Amino acid sequence: MNIGVLSRNEKLYSTRRLVEAARDRGHEATVIDHLRCDMMIQQGAMEMYYLGKKLENIDAVIPRIGASVTFYGTAVVRQFEMMDVFSANRSISIVRSRDKLRSLQILAGAGLGLPKTAFTNYSREEKQIIEKLGGAPLIIKLLEGTQGLGVVLAETQKASKSVIEAFHGLKARIIVQEFIKEAKAADIRAFVINGEVVGAMKRQGNEGEFRSNIHRGGSASVIKLKRAEKIAAVKAADAMGLSIAGVDLLQSNRGPLILEVNSSPGLEGIEKATQIDIAGKIIEFIEANYLKKPKKKHA
Repeated sequence: MNIGVLSRNEKLYSTRRLVEAARDRGHEATVIDHLRCDMMIQQGAMEMYYLGKKLENIDAVIPRIGASVTFYGTAVVRQFEMMDVFSANRSISIVRSRDKLRSLQILAGAGLGLPKTAFTNYSREEKQIIEKLGGAPLIIKLLEGTQGLGVVLAETQKASKSVIEAFHGLKARIIVQEFIKEAKAADIRAFVINGEVVGAMKRQGNEGEFRSNIHRGGSASVIKLKRAEKIAAVKAADAMGLSIAGVDLLQSNRGPLILEVNSSPGLEGIEKATQIDIAGKIIEFIEANYLKKPKKKHA
């Protein structure tokens, strides 16, 4: 099988591990920078060019699409799908996962637990929003933020009102969420492949830091999930239509609460914490499923 890993940087840990795992299993693996792909669209024929050369004989692709290039990256994935190439995650599912608001609406509609969340069109009713969320402290997030960037903890009513007003004054799209105190600055990343949790880690923020992201200096350790947490993670990935997903959740007094479903979850933290060959499991999933890919159809 010839597998294309759609990634901007072949030196990234996740990209290197996927290429390594594919080659270890006897496949060809090529890193393709999706931003350097050109798409030719015409009646009855879809073609992909990379660095000026026509891409042919690609059996499957693994999208590693950064949040900042979601539009073009998912267009490339969609073109591959229409060329009858199997994609580990479908383009429409990646698009859903990148829209924080849409994701929360989908997850809530699937009956999953979530932190109580508010979103408004630059409303001036900050006081009412704060009260409906149960009061301070509150988490305020930019809709476009990633890896813990654009996330603020407002510890008082006054601070909450000021931060919301400031973001709205900048015409920045934000969501406001209740703060889950009992989570103690920790969350869980459950790695889901094809409807199964294949590994999980607990991420703990540094002392004085409410964000648990490893990119923000947090630490990671292996964790055994409770049955309810496994069910929630699998259900969240399924609701988003993702075959491969990193599901972030909080442990709360009312059960697991989904924070986010990541369509291009990093492999370094989860593999080092769990000592599980996650990259290999992704290749195994592709081996088992690419022949079942749907017939060509318009997206």
